[in-house]
Amino acid sequence: MYPILFWQIIAIGIIIERSIYLYRSSINRDVFLATMQKCILAGDIGRAIKLCSAANAPLARIVKAGLMKVNRPDSEVQAAMDEAALRELPKIEQRTGYLALLANLAMLSGLLGTVTGLIAAFGAVANADAASRATMLARGISEAMNCTAFGLLAAIIALIGFAVLNGKTQSLLDDINGATVQVMNLVVNNRSKINLQGLQQAA
Repeated sequence: MYPILFWQIIAIGIIIERSIYLYRSSINRDVFLATMQKCILAGDIGRAIKLCSAANAPLARIVKAGLMKVNRPDSEVQAAMDEAALRELPKIEQRTGYLALLANLAMLSGLLGTVTGLIAAFGAVANADAASRATMLARGISEAMNCTAFGLLAAIIALIGFAVLNGKTQSLLDDINGATVQVMNLVVNNRSKINLQGLQQAA
């Protein structure tokens, strides 16, 4: 039971930590893109960069990295966004995958506890007198089944956490990939409107 409890504590810790991080990393993509479009079409890159700094989310930091290079060729703008993405995306994906492993460990620990519990119970019954055999067997089987139930409970919690967090992670990654492409297209198609003086002030 103690190994199962250990796996469960780790799983719950990861679920709480990842939930807080992913919640803080979330940003309304549509509102963010609408704001970026308005700033870029107005040529106000300085304001766009300030809004990205205020948002303090992975998407905003990636876009900001590209906007800081807007006075350079398109390839350098894209490279700056890609470099920022390489820093930010692993932070979004890290540790969530461990929940599937912890679910399996909890389940297998429960199964191991069941088997060893039954072995111990039947071993005790074999050496006990007739009057106490039924009681010892019932106690041993009960302990083994409790171990199975606890292992399954821990596995279910970890798997639910994995499914929810993995879905949220994928949603964030899709938002980042889509939004960075749209911002890049806005920059490329509206270079003539961009005020580079505002970029220098933001820098």
